[in-house]
Amino acid sequence: MLNAAMIGLGWWGKHSIDSVHGKSDKIGIVAASSRDTSQHADYLNARNIAAKASYEDILADPSIDAVVLTTPHSQHHRQILDAAAAGKHVFVEKPVTLTRADALEAVDAMKAAGLALGSGFSRRFQPSFIALVDTVKSGAVGEVLHIEGEQSGPSAYRLNKGVWRATRAESPGGAMAARGVHVLDGMIHIAGPVSSISAISDRRVIDLEVDDTSAMMMRFAGGASGYLGSIYVTADIWRLQVYGSRGYAMMRGETSLVAKDLANVEKITNFAPVNIVGLALEAFADAATGGAPYPVTPDEVVAGVAAYEAMVKSAEQNSAWINV
Repeated sequence: MLNAAMIGLGWWGKHSIDSVHGKSDKIGIVAASSRDTSQHADYLNARNIAAKASYEDILADPSIDAVVLTTPHSQHHRQILDAAAAGKHVFVEKPVTLTRADALEAVDAMKAAGLALGSGFSRRFQPSFIALVDTVKSGAVGEVLHIEGEQSGPSAYRLNKGVWRATRAESPGGAMAARGVHVLDGMIHIAGPVSSISAISDRRVIDLEVDDTSAMMMRFAGGASGYLGSIYVTADIWRLQVYGSRGYAMMRGETSLVAKDLANVEKITNFAPVNIVGLALEAFADAATGGAPYPVTPDEVVAGVAAYEAMVKSAEQNSAWINV
């Protein structure tokens, strides 16, 4: 059992705790801290989780093996470096950092310390995504020519002014930070690193200091093209589609895989929902305790942050093509 501490007790931190609390024999959240840990006393007491006053207190506790970071994006880099220095494994929500330089430094620090680094790309654990990857690797769609997708939803309507998620500083590209990076990670896993990006990102509807409508075109180093959109103020949608020289395969929603060949023969496979957040944390625990490496590799972490950073720069420069 990996003893971990949750850093950040917002809605996602609590959701992450509840995804494994009383359900996992691989990882247990035994301590937690936030900006004001005391206001979460009832929640923590009900789960027998120790309340810690600060991140420093958690890093100094020898009984804690790992930290789970659900903190503002700009804090991740420093927190990962501090955890590496303290000998703690790290699971960090996405985006892992906001710049490629910070991602490289964080990844290198964890490698040098011999510690596991897990990232919160929980959609890697959806059976439909695993089946999509297997379909592409089998050669069923032929040569990968183009990959596109979107993850959108109405989350911005639930944001309040002043919260960190509702600022361009913490969430450049709006829904790309909260949602779109999941699709981007899947694309990179399938098509390899992004080589260049042209993006737009605007605030069209909401009265917050964060964009609500973002999209980008991409070129991948392996030759494929790509498109990704993420809207913060529309109905929920998830789609990830790989076009090849023999047909296409598409995740249509989170539990359905559609494959069609050149003869227009279509096959639809449906999957039962699974606890992807819990599975991600358990995979991290496996990596930290000598099991299989975490499926999002350090190189993919850096490639994803680099592409995200380039997207932000392109949008700031009116859709200029930016090399990653």
